[in-house]
Amino acid sequence: MASTDPHGQPLFRTLAQTIERGIVDGSYPEETQIPSTNEFALHLRINPATANKGINLLVDAGLLYKRRGIGMFVAEGARGRLLAQRTERFAEDYVDPMVAEGQRLGLQREDIVELVSERAVSAGGAVIDAAGEPASTDGRQPAEASVRRSPGAAEAGGRR
Repeated sequence: MASTDPHGQPLFRTLAQTIERGIVDGSYPEETQIPSTNEFALHLRINPATANKGINLLVDAGLLYKRRGIGMFVAEGARGRLLAQRTERFAEDYVDPMVAEGQRLGLQREDIVELVSERAVSAGGAVIDAAGEPASTDGRQPAEASVRRSPGAAEAGGRR
């Protein structure tokens, strides 16, 4: 068995990231049990010790906890913590470089905001204003605009 995925990342980290995605997207809701180490190992065709190492990363991070004799469960607040971490990482990896490039191009803040809003709408995403209300980029009133909120948008709306 290989110890890394096709991209060279250790398999235990790949498993941890897979579980994190499941927590974020609601596949593993808070306070629900996740598959056992052996189930992950069998399904992913990895060594149970490797699966255990990936799960323990999330236990150490406070995202999972063990109920003795029952199994591993998603901790209360895990989704919110992951959303906050991912939002911060998104800002660092994408927003900060985009803003810096916009400044190099001489764009004003409003220009950058408008570009992002237009792209979000054309990609089918919702645009939410600072107050958490649907915003319109096409001149119509927000109530007339077709707005889809992604799951958790209301919870994540306060984090910027």
